[in-house]
Amino acid sequence: MSAEAADREAATSSRPCTPPQTSWFEFLLEEALLETHLKKPCPDPPPVQLIVQFLEQASKPSVNEQNQVQPPPDNKRNRILKLLALKVAAHLKWDLDVLEKSLSVPVLNMLLNELLCISKVPPGTKHVDVDLSSLPPTTAMAILLYNRWAIRTIVQSSFPVKQVKPGPPQLSVMNQIQQEKELTENILKVLKEQAADSILVLEAALKLNKDLYVHTIRTLDLLAIEPGMVNGETESSTAGLKISTEEMQCQVCYDLGAVYFQQGSTNAAVYENAKEKFFRTKELISKIGSSSLHCTIDEKRLAGYCQACGVLTSSSNSTSQQSTPYSQIHCCMRCGNYQELVKIFLEDNLTVSLPVQFRQSVLRELFQKVQQGNDALDEICFRICTCNTVCDVMQGRAIGIQFNQLFLKPNKEKIDFLLEVCSRSINLEHASESLKRKMAAFLKNMCLSLEDLQLVFMISSHELFITLLKDDERKLLIDQMRKRSPRINLCTKPVTSFYDIPASASVNIGQLEHQLILSVDPWRIRQILIELHGMTSERQFWTISSKWEVPNVYGSVILGIKDNLTRDLVYILMAKGLHCSAIKDFVHAKQLFAACLELVTEFSPKLRQVMLNEMLLLDIYTHEAGAGVSGERPPSDLISRVRGYLEMRVPDIPLRQVVAEECVAFMLNWRENEYLTMQVPLLLVQTNPYVKLGQLLAATCKELPGPKESRRTAKDLWEVVVQICSVSNQHKRGNDGRVSLIKHRESTLGIMYRNELLSFIKKLREPLVLTTILSLFVKLHNVREDIVNDIAAEHISIWPSTIPNLQSVDFEAVAVTVKELVSYALTINSNNHFWLIIQADIYFATNQYSAALHYYLQAGAVCSDFFNKMVPPDVYTDQVIKRMIKCCSLLNCHTQVAILCQFLREIDYKTAFKALQEQNSHDAMDSYYDYIWDVTILEYLTYLHHKRGETDKRQIAIKAIGQTELNASNPEEVLQLAAQRRKKKFLQAMAKLYF
Repeated sequence: MSAEAADREAATSSRPCTPPQTSWFEFLLEEALLETHLKKPCPDPPPVQLIVQFLEQASKPSVNEQNQVQPPPDNKRNRILKLLALKVAAHLKWDLDVLEKSLSVPVLNMLLNELLCISKVPPGTKHVDVDLSSLPPTTAMAILLYNRWAIRTIVQSSFPVKQVKPGPPQLSVMNQIQQEKELTENILKVLKEQAADSILVLEAALKLNKDLYVHTIRTLDLLAIEPGMVNGETESSTAGLKISTEEMQCQVCYDLGAVYFQQGSTNAAVYENAKEKFFRTKELISKIGSSSLHCTIDEKRLAGYCQACGVLTSSSNSTSQQSTPYSQIHCCMRCGNYQELVKIFLEDNLTVSLPVQFRQSVLRELFQKVQQGNDALDEICFRICTCNTVCDVMQGRAIGIQFNQLFLKPNKEKIDFLLEVCSRSINLEHASESLKRKMAAFLKNMCLSLEDLQLVFMISSHELFITLLKDDERKLLIDQMRKRSPRINLCTKPVTSFYDIPASASVNIGQLEHQLILSVDPWRIRQILIELHGMTSERQFWTISSKWEVPNVYGSVILGIKDNLTRDLVYILMAKGLHCSAIKDFVHAKQLFAACLELVTEFSPKLRQVMLNEMLLLDIYTHEAGAGVSGERPPSDLISRVRGYLEMRVPDIPLRQVVAEECVAFMLNWRENEYLTMQVPLLLVQTNPYVKLGQLLAATCKELPGPKESRRTAKDLWEVVVQICSVSNQHKRGNDGRVSLIKHRESTLGIMYRNELLSFIKKLREPLVLTTILSLFVKLHNVREDIVNDIAAEHISIWPSTIPNLQSVDFEAVAVTVKELVSYALTINSNNHFWLIIQADIYFATNQYSAALHYYLQAGAVCSDFFNKMVPPDVYTDQVIKRMIKCCSLLNCHTQVAILCQFLREIDYKTAFKALQEQNSHDAMDSYYDYIWDVTILEYLTYLHHKRGETDKRQIAIKAIGQTELNASNPEEVLQLAAQRRKKKFLQAMAKLYF
């Protein structure tokens, strides 16, 4: 086998970055252990981490006899460690993507310098002065690797870095981090000074027309054996791992393109160079294939670079420049061709290819030009804003404030353009019903917001409006318009003279108040209030509707606002927003809250925080009612805002308990147990009962299923719930002198009332949390001394078995709570067999045997594909089977009792025989004989019928015994299969009977 073939085989055998089955780096570790007396790490670290360990050991400074720190000595031990680090990198095929992701700048700098050293690059020589074509292939490749890394590091350092949240301050760790930061900055400074040279080296590499080779573990071993070999095998054209010319050029072109693109921010002409390099990279990828072993390019990122270069370069002849809407918009903005810009936005309303952020940025740029004095762009701003607004409507987003501002003075031209945009933004033939309803609602709200009858008629008579709204919807809208103002008439007939009589001031005030009650448009509400305050200054308009309710904690702050108009506006916006939120009209609620937030930000930091809290609660409701229903995780931004609320330390802010309650429930539902357990501030746990309850629930769920000694939190949660369910006792002396005991059902001994706890639990949806709290209440129910039938539940063993003051617990309330909780849990997941067993046990304990059988059977059905598979033994335990037997017995279904006795681990012949002796059975009796597989029971049936003289039934029993699969001589597998078939058919027959 040739040297090249051997290296190729070694490379392909270690293609993944994770170690193979034989753990290739165990040999390296053993070698390091023998040669350098290192301690073997346990467990084995990932390959890249070995590089760090080897280089750290090799670079440790030494201390001489005078306790002076000396540079690391160049001894055999350190040379072996450096060679081992190079071997690990060689195993990873010198993939810079992998190395950069896992190694810090100082470590990678040290590694590549060692590669240069071992590749015979003379120290102190400038790479730009070296002729790459005259160098051995491995030496040239080492120089290319170093210079590629240099410019990649420069580019990477220009990107913003998210600051890592620091942990608890530790002096040694902080010193180490600071030293590494300073070292990184020094290296970056040197790399940036040499950037021009690195670029020249890589440009020169593109002129090479020969394949290069990179060191492998074998070539590094050869170098270590014969370090003086200069013209030997390690420098021949067949040594190392072959990197083809196309692969090398592809990598170099991409890296050069990236650095040119980064330099383009200060020198726009360089973008042409970047464009050339990126398009060359695309050509090379298409030539060598995207699955190349040694050339890994992020093709999505490359496409983004190409697109950006096409926009930023000024070549007018390039066809690629005009291939995307981005480049077309950039050209229109630069040339001032704004009519074409509007056309692009109109077309994109149908294709929806532009991101909403990009649309908004174009509009912001146009507004800035208007503010700088270019008044001619007012109309363009309106048109682009209209396109964006209709697009937002179609995507289900809230209408922005800018549109409302631009539409304060509507006219015929504006309405015409709005209708044109609406018509061109929806394809009625292919649009979904959801899109049609959104567009219809938008047009309907536009009609309600307009006062000019001619403008209203323009919309209501438009073809799109007539198509989207049904006849009864149009009639309802006309009625609403008539109620809003007696002068509105959408008929084509001329208005009669009666309606031309001017209304008195009191009538106008009444009409405006009526509109104020009905409107949910914040800008319309503001306009109406301005008009009302202009008519009279004596009225408090926030009192005109009894439906406008604001929590008392907010009311006192709002009513303290001195300006009457501002007070009315803030109160009404908040009241309407809360009402919309309560009826799940989240779109209008968000618009109202956003307007209120914008208003109070100007004068009240306290109310600003109040509105931020309410908007957080609204966003929680919106997610839970929308994407959360399908199990989609909330965005990280929303989770961060919930954490921010829980950690808030702003004093004197009025807080609604429901916000904290929903935030804690939200964190539990999305399994943020780590945060609730470890990171919630202690003060908040002590002051907020919901946070304390959430922390205890999260900690208990984290420990499941843990050992008994780790259940301290379960005991704490138990004590909290027991206190909530306890009653305060008072003694009262009656007229006859005897002392009687009075129990107060709603005790204040706990951190909250029982009904508050129940309300909180009904906000939870996470199965593990619900199972935990449900098992706690079941255990509390079972602790009762006079209980006859225990209820079974999952994880019930983690709770204490006794209560010190048993008389203080209100067990009637506990029983009611268990029933409510299991009913709620089954609305979340009606197929949870453990919850179904609890529901069945409750019915069994309350003597509702038919209902109990229904749920026992349902529990078995859901976990066995309607009994087509075997019911798990932890579902149909002996206790469950015995309760099913008792239910059937009390329902006088005695044959069913006998059959169920076979389901027990040890067949209960005594109960089965006693049941079969009953002659007053309400089940189908002999028709069930085919479901009996136990021959002893069948023989007893034969005897019983013979004794009674029931010949026909005796024959049925004999026929059942005579089935060959029940022969006692059959193998055990055949007998078990026969039993399983009969179990399946019997349970299916029972299910049909009780479902």
